Amino acid sequence: MFTIRHYEKLGSTNDEARRLAEQGAPHGTVVHADEQTAGRGRLARAWYSPPGNLYLSILLRLDTPPARLGELSLLTALAVADTVDALLPRQIRASLKWPNDVLVDGGKIAGILLEHANAAIIIGVGLNVLHAPHNAAYKTTTIVGSKGMASVDSARDLLLKAVGAHLAVWLSEGFAPIRAAWLARAHPIGTPMRAAMGNHIAEGQFAGLDDDGVLLLDTAEGRKRVVAGDIAAG
Repeated sequence: MFTIRHYEKLGSTNDEARRLAEQGAPHGTVVHADEQTAGRGRLARAWYSPPGNLYLSILLRLDTPPARLGELSLLTALAVADTVDALLPRQIRASLKWPNDVLVDGGKIAGILLEHANAAIIIGVGLNVLHAPHNAAYKTTTIVGSKGMASVDSARDLLLKAVGAHLAVWLSEGFAPIRAAWLARAHPIGTPMRAAMGNHIAEGQFAGLDDDGVLLLDTAEGRKRVVAGDIAAG
């Protein structure tokens, strides 16, 4: 279902996918770059993008209500985690932190950014194969640093296969199986968590995900739905 457009260098694969979407590029168009000069993550944060890692954006055209599109972020994180598992030794398993962080041994190994463009959805993924930023405010890791082996192209092909498989489930069976698979990789229920939502910070225990993928947090004031924010566990 995917058609890959490969580039040696781009400012941002999401920006190129947006440009292609505005020109009418079809569902399943994939933009893959060896290097980004202006890669970005959530909240407009810069994304370290030297050669040797995987940077791609997937353009989807789905007849789906806007309220459900946030589920795709969790679906993508699950697909990335499956990809990471396939590239690492069998005893190492990726974990997930809401909304879409993919971790190996507590280190962030990938970033995901969803955007809208011309009635299309753009899913951007950056996967650390060889390199990770050394000045990040959080722990980072790579496929190779986690004792895995992969070429960038093999990682790309595995990721697209996983996205396609989970997307087929989501379209035919809804979000419930994606939600269950995501929770199986997440923090155990009851894990202490802190959610930073703008100037407000909520503390409590992880209570899972609502039916629409929103984080549930049990606080002293009762259960809260966290629609967006930065999450810290422990």
